[in-house]
Amino acid sequence: MKGRKLALVRGSGNVFRDLGHENADVEQFKAILAAEIIKVLDREGLSVRGAQGRTGIAAADFSRIRNADLGRFTLDRLMAIINRLGSRVEVKVKIRRADPVGHGVSA
Repeated sequence: MKGRKLALVRGSGNVFRDLGHENADVEQFKAILAAEIIKVLDREGLSVRGAQGRTGIAAADFSRIRNADLGRFTLDRLMAIINRLGSRVEVKVKIRRADPVGHGVSA
């Protein structure tokens, strides 16, 4: 690549938006909630079966969350799972004008 300039593109802060996903904000929020569920499981040493026993939620659901297979989950379902694990979700909403994605910067 000698002699070629690479264009660096600053991301939007949402990888799903950067990849052109239609529901990028929802997908990112799901990923954040899933990561929090995984943190609780890890912190408390819960297996998927242990989490099932504690919450009544199917072990397969916890397995899907661990594998980032979030297509079947709604935001409210993920928040309900967090609540059953004994944590609470606090959401702050900030509305701002959308910035165009992909401002090129030469390196």
